[in-house]
Amino acid sequence: MTNMRLSMRKSREILRLKWLRNLPHREVAESVGVSLGAVSSVMTRAAARGLTCWEDAEPLGEEALEALLYPHGEATSLRPEPDPVWVHAERQKSRKVTLELLHLEYLQAHPDGYQYTAFCDRYRKWTKRQQLSMRQVHYAGDKTFLDYSGDTIDVLDPKTGEARKTELFLAVLGASNYTFAEATWTQQLPDWTASHVRAVEFFGGVTQVWVPDQLRSAVSGPHRYDPDTNRTYAELAEHYGAVVIPARPRKPKDKAKVEVGVLVAQRWILARLRNETFFSLAALNQRNAELLGELNDRPMKGYGGQSRRQRFEQLDRPALQPLPAQRYVYADWTKKTVGNDYHVEVDDHAYSVPYRLVSRTVEIRCSAATVEVYLRGDRVAVHPRSHEAGQTTCKDHMPAAHRAHADVSPSHLVERAARIGPHTERLVADILRTRPHPEQGFRAGLGILSLARRYGDDRLEVAAERAMLTGLRRCRQLEALLRGGLDRLGVADLKPAPDRPAIDHDNLRGPAAYE
Repeated sequence: MTNMRLSMRKSREILRLKWLRNLPHREVAESVGVSLGAVSSVMTRAAARGLTCWEDAEPLGEEALEALLYPHGEATSLRPEPDPVWVHAERQKSRKVTLELLHLEYLQAHPDGYQYTAFCDRYRKWTKRQQLSMRQVHYAGDKTFLDYSGDTIDVLDPKTGEARKTELFLAVLGASNYTFAEATWTQQLPDWTASHVRAVEFFGGVTQVWVPDQLRSAVSGPHRYDPDTNRTYAELAEHYGAVVIPARPRKPKDKAKVEVGVLVAQRWILARLRNETFFSLAALNQRNAELLGELNDRPMKGYGGQSRRQRFEQLDRPALQPLPAQRYVYADWTKKTVGNDYHVEVDDHAYSVPYRLVSRTVEIRCSAATVEVYLRGDRVAVHPRSHEAGQTTCKDHMPAAHRAHADVSPSHLVERAARIGPHTERLVADILRTRPHPEQGFRAGLGILSLARRYGDDRLEVAAERAMLTGLRRCRQLEALLRGGLDRLGVADLKPAPDRPAIDHDNLRGPAAYE
């Protein structure tokens, strides 16, 4: 019985379904998983703020829309509804538990809740609905029912003879019973969404509502009353302009059409394949398409001898929404927290985001070609996807200091040193050449050049000359020389070290030993 805050994602979806799809309040409430009062409240707030169509709300980010609908931190929660399931369960525990007692407990948790009469009315209306079995009326172009058969078909590996099970996906249109079926390897999200794409292309259009079972690929948070639709599946539905209303768990009447479709497919497709052998998924689906065509052309009992295909042409086809211009591209959604290096990792590859988002939680959309990063509905970064370990960094995402460091190259350091003087140039070039790793040379060179800001170019040039004559090659040594003022002595007191003859000894190996 918690008083949940209505998220901006749900508020945006309410506006989209009302304005873009022109659905009634009740269907919007069922799809989004909120009460009728919540739908009315959002539409009232939108009208009060001058929003009258989807074109006004669509460009707004979540923060902008929230500020518009709920200015000055105005509370977004509605009057909390009593939970009839909780009330019923508590009453079943003992005859001593009365509605009056439960109403007092409800008010203790929600002081702004309903009074006793309204509390009882809501509970009694709920109890009356529990025993009703409504005969569903299906309208043309309204609903598609989706599920898996449960029975599997084996595909044999042509090399090893090993059998691999496949799943049979089914989509049934509510008005005409027109059926789509295909075999897939799994019920996982990639196969689930790909089957939807092929189904709507098979139908040549899209119904207004999709009614799936509450399987994992469709629903990320199963719930009898308020399931959470999987983000990728919700994006798929939005792409095709459909609304997802999952069937309730263990309520086959909610999706009776596809339950019957499963039974018909098992009898007229799976049973006829029982004695056939397949060595590839493509071969299985080719044979399945032949049997599916026969199924849709069979006359149905109770429909005047009409087939599913005939009823589809009369009812559903004219009422279907057209397919979008672009086919849906599959993408996974995940959440990540931005690390201190302003990167997020996907499959062992790190992608940069703006450095100001360090420690923020972002949503990541991964397709086959791109990785997109979103913060509260706004895209903040996009990169070509890489399937190799490593990192992709955009310079615009880096702070100024990091960007300057990233631009460092050997030639760049030497050019900066040359502007100070020839001895500094020789010293920096010598350090870059002799260090075992380029990063060591970059850091040492940057350190030497930074001394010019503290001691001036002239003193650094003299110090670099002394360093070259005395063999000093470290930044800290040069800094000590300047701090001690040895550069002011010049170089007159120094002489180049004389060249010593090479040592000739039997125990010493010559250059030939390293060839």
